[in-house]
Amino acid sequence: MGNCSTLYDMKTAAITIRLDPSLEEMLDRVCLDTGRSRSEVVREALRRQLTLDLLEEARRQLIPFAEAQGIYTDEDVFRLVS
Repeated sequence: MGNCSTLYDMKTAAITIRLDPSLEEMLDRVCLDTGRSRSEVVREALRRQLTLDLLEEARRQLIPFAEAQGIYTDEDVFRLVS
């Protein structure tokens, strides 16, 4: 398969990405192992990464408010909600 993959959902947008050979090989291996298309695998990976990025940004914004309440660690949060 070529080095350029086009991702699309008929209801949304098409995006062209360039993959280095090792990443393309990994993608194709996952597709082969799972029986999913390149588009499905890349959409899911992108969805997961963007969700992680959004959660990290929310956490970064909340840290000053938590620290003002004496919450510094995950353990502090677990202690409060348990």
